[in-house]
Amino acid sequence: MATSGTTSFNLEIDDIIEEAYERCGIRSNSGNDLKSARRSLNLLFSEWGNRGVHLWKVSLYEQLLTSGTATYNTPSNCNDVLEAYISTGTGIGSSITDVSLTKIDRSAYAALPNKGSTGQPSQYYVDRQTNPKVTLYLTPDASTYTYLKYYYIKRIEDVGAFSNDPDVVYRFLPCMCSGLAYYLSIKRAPDRVEALRLFYEDELQRALTEDGQRTSVYISPQTFYGDGV
Repeated sequence: MATSGTTSFNLEIDDIIEEAYERCGIRSNSGNDLKSARRSLNLLFSEWGNRGVHLWKVSLYEQLLTSGTATYNTPSNCNDVLEAYISTGTGIGSSITDVSLTKIDRSAYAALPNKGSTGQPSQYYVDRQTNPKVTLYLTPDASTYTYLKYYYIKRIEDVGAFSNDPDVVYRFLPCMCSGLAYYLSIKRAPDRVEALRLFYEDELQRALTEDGQRTSVYISPQTFYGDGV
């Protein structure tokens, strides 16, 4: 038996809304219901920002350093900065040298005695305001290392038009429909709230568990010395 040979399945926003309403036992095409569902879906995406790192939203950003400037704005869609390093140039190449930076919290940054000291940065602090800012220590002199590079988490894009595709990878399509059904049940099908919540949390947990980086793990036995204990 032949297979389709395609792997392009996706759902448009109106399909997701229809699926969610069907799980609530409701069929509705009124304009107000569609607007309510779109609002709930945007809120669901915001809630996912509290659920950890979503790998498909991690991106590399390159910021040109300015001598004597310690603080830099992040892109407008930035949620948080994961790892940062300073570099002698853009991109990747054998002639480019990168040096990793250590991330510190607000208390550690506040305790630094001379924040205006210049030199090669070794640490960075992320001020997580509406638009996060990255502050380097030491303040770069930009004599050798001329770029700040960092991986940051982008916000999931707004739903927008009903004909749009969601800004979500295919792995999260099931829990997205389940999550929207749960959100809509709070407003339209209170008798199904708990069942839909449990189903949503189960599917979301599976998606979050799968959405990880598969790296090698090495386990070495520990050697004990002394009395043979």
